[in-house]
Amino acid sequence: MALDNLISITFSESDLTTLEQAIQSIETVLNGKTINLTPEQRQQYGSIAEQNKLFVNKAKLYMEQYPQYVPGFLDKTEFDNDYIARQQIETRLQRLSSVTEQLSDTKVLLDHDNYHNAITFYRNMKFLSGENVPGTNVIYDDMKQFFVYNTPTTPSPTTPDTSNNDQ
Repeated sequence: MALDNLISITFSESDLTTLEQAIQSIETVLNGKTINLTPEQRQQYGSIAEQNKLFVNKAKLYMEQYPQYVPGFLDKTEFDNDYIARQQIETRLQRLSSVTEQLSDTKVLLDHDNYHNAITFYRNMKFLSGENVPGTNVIYDDMKQFFVYNTPTTPSPTTPDTSNNDQ
């Protein structure tokens, strides 16, 4: 095992089944209740800033205290339903965002470990191929394609010569 192994986790089949069922349950509850906006619509509607949330909260408070001032063309019942649903979603979204961040951060460390172990394997294959160990040339040749860089043999007038840079 590499010396820089940053994380080591495993999931049992039971763990994966439980995760899948939980995700499926969430998707089932949300089916028909949520919307997928296009990128243009997301930009058009934006998101409500904290200051504007305070404004909405204050307006709701005053609408409750002074119902006589709520205009007749404003559907207060729909406003209340939207307000409650937004609060319910926001609470769950914060929790799911935390879970998403944990999964994403864990994946970053797993990707790091996998990549560095793959590099170690590749370097070993390069060495073994150079030593003419039978069967290693095919593996090395297949893997070295990921490290081929298109560098011009002679610098063009618009491309600065970086061949002498220490790296």
